[in-house]
Amino acid sequence: MLNTLFSGDLPRSRLLAAILVAIVLSLLALPFLVCGVRPLNTAATICIFILLVASYDLILGYTGIVSFAHGMFYAIGAYGIAIALNALGGGWTAVFIGLGAGLAVSVLVALAVGAFALRVQAIYYTMITLAVASAFSVMVIKLSGITGGEDGTGFEIPEALSPGFRLVEEEVLGAVVNGRMITYYLILFSVIVLFLVMLRVVNSPFGRVMQALRENQFRAEAIGFRVTFYRTLANCIAAAVATCAGALMALWLHHVGPQTTVSFSIMMNILLMSVIGGMGTLYGAVVGAALFVVAENYLQLGMKQISQAMTGVPVLENLFHPDRWMLWLGVLFVLSVYFFPTGVVGKLRERRAALGAGR
Repeated sequence: MLNTLFSGDLPRSRLLAAILVAIVLSLLALPFLVCGVRPLNTAATICIFILLVASYDLILGYTGIVSFAHGMFYAIGAYGIAIALNALGGGWTAVFIGLGAGLAVSVLVALAVGAFALRVQAIYYTMITLAVASAFSVMVIKLSGITGGEDGTGFEIPEALSPGFRLVEEEVLGAVVNGRMITYYLILFSVIVLFLVMLRVVNSPFGRVMQALRENQFRAEAIGFRVTFYRTLANCIAAAVATCAGALMALWLHHVGPQTTVSFSIMMNILLMSVIGGMGTLYGAVVGAALFVVAENYLQLGMKQISQAMTGVPVLENLFHPDRWMLWLGVLFVLSVYFFPTGVVGKLRERRAALGAGR
């Protein structure tokens, strides 16, 4: 049963399985374990980036092509929801129309980019996607009447998702079941379902072709596989999932703007999470997103406490000053790449394989 649910692609490492179970259980139970806005916001961000990074891994880890346009599809999903809710009001009909329109636009753009750009060599494709993403960023800012420009735009959401809505008046396990919690679990279960769908994709015959293209494009083409067709289809699937991630983010934040959608830093964060977790393994998206988002949200707070504890020690007090959290985040990334060159998931699987071979 479990093997079927995960499409035969189990973690293949007890330690990795324990880490994944711990992450999932923490995300499931967190609203009932902690109070406050920040922990819940961090957990929701982890869920959204798990979906976004996993979708990016479909093209980076499984087909071996580097795209800088993936954040654009994420933005299309977010703005599709925002524009529909602004135009049609805060109802579920507007949500589904916005999601449907966003998916249609993303798939068409991905199809166009893939059909024309994937015929060239890898580096040229990467530069084309960077140009397309940059043009889209400029368009988002210039179309201020629709997108809100640099300030972004807010919108109404369905009543069941609003913070003031209560599903039940009494507390459940010490927590208030309000619209915020409903939105969180909507995001979480949507991510779980889409993640399982992606596992099915990469473990299907189509997924095997994707991996064959990554390993040796010329050999795969020589035995009859159409490289452009398969890579374009993978690009469309990844774009559709990224669009869903953007739509979920918009429902969570109730606001969409350039800094939260089309900023180049978002694309770089996706790439960093993929590398940290391990490319070519969807489970790497879970580990990479959890580690990176937690570090991004709590590293500065931890450094503040260390700096206060070292008051009076000139060098160390300044070294751990909270304003230098980006420096330490970079150090942690370099160390993770050095000690885990194939990512956390790749390293754990290699360790498990080595132990099995030794036995």
